[in-house]
Amino acid sequence: MAKHISYGIIGSGMMGQEHLRNIALLPDVGVAAIFEPDAMMRARAAVLAPQASIAGSVAEVAADPRVDCLLIASPNYVHFAQLKEIAAIRALPILVEKPLFTDPVDAAAVKAFAATYTAPVWVAMEYRYMPPVARFIEQAQNATGGIRMLTIREHRYPFLDKVAHWNRFNRRSGGTFVEKCCHFFDLMRLILKSEPVRIMASAGQEVNHLDENYDGETPDIWDCGYVLVDFASGARAMLELCMYAEGSRYQEEISAVGARGKVECLVPGPGRFWPAHLGAAPTPQLIVSPRFAQGPYTVEIPVDPQLLTAGDHNGSTFYQHQRFCAALRGEGPVEVTLDDGWKAVAMGMAAQLSANQGTAISNPLDACESAQCGWW
Repeated sequence: MAKHISYGIIGSGMMGQEHLRNIALLPDVGVAAIFEPDAMMRARAAVLAPQASIAGSVAEVAADPRVDCLLIASPNYVHFAQLKEIAAIRALPILVEKPLFTDPVDAAAVKAFAATYTAPVWVAMEYRYMPPVARFIEQAQNATGGIRMLTIREHRYPFLDKVAHWNRFNRRSGGTFVEKCCHFFDLMRLILKSEPVRIMASAGQEVNHLDENYDGETPDIWDCGYVLVDFASGARAMLELCMYAEGSRYQEEISAVGARGKVECLVPGPGRFWPAHLGAAPTPQLIVSPRFAQGPYTVEIPVDPQLLTAGDHNGSTFYQHQRFCAALRGEGPVEVTLDDGWKAVAMGMAAQLSANQGTAISNPLDACESAQCGWW
């Protein structure tokens, strides 16, 4: 019989509730305690996990003897502070939502935390575990004969409303290339198995949130941009982001090309946003296009409807928890390390700096540790 695992939850807003719904689908897994300072979100979490006690602080959850591991799904700008608070209480295994940190001032301290924290920490990068993306990753090297060009395109809806509108401002979210796009920089490193050596970006706030005002402030979060990344292997990658393109049939389109051919995956957005009058939501696809002999073919990769109902990430949140729990039981490794999470943030910060300055950033992983990356 598998060892039962009890989570402590820190943050149960929109993403935290998705985690709760997916945790509930796992056998021999439960939730012992939840800390959520917002009353409305706390009430919703209590419905999703009625067996859990409601805690009054991060410290109370971390000290609860029933808790075997922690999930941090709080607003971006408190992730690292909460990691440090937990470390001062006891070293529990942690699944922490991306981004790992939002302020370049913390870059060195995050590295120090990684070097000294004695329990496993897994950084939540759900896009790795979307079934069509996972299949793409499995087949990319063979289909291309070695990737030379990688393109990730996300055309999607604007930022959703979050508690206290924290995702409307760079200083709280880390900026769009950190908040949203660290997923894609993580995918680039994973797929190419190489490190970035130069980043160049162009981005801005063109359409979204310009007519909003919170406590006298207009949101400054970007809604579109391009990022070019050169990798040490010689491969090149590009990100294209547009957050006022929710009319698209597919939300993510990823392609890799090499001397042997091309492979693509097409991923729809959340099913709850698909208009009912258009019929069934699109099914994810993988498309392989060999050069010799020419003849593209398409494979549909449907996702379990129960998992689609449980969240907005094509079932990936469930698979991520499944593998995290396997790691805690000694049945697999931590697949997304603190180093992975740090580098994804570093790439996002370098991209933001590049777009702000209008220059390419060499050695982007080093540039992150310069306070100049905190340009907001």
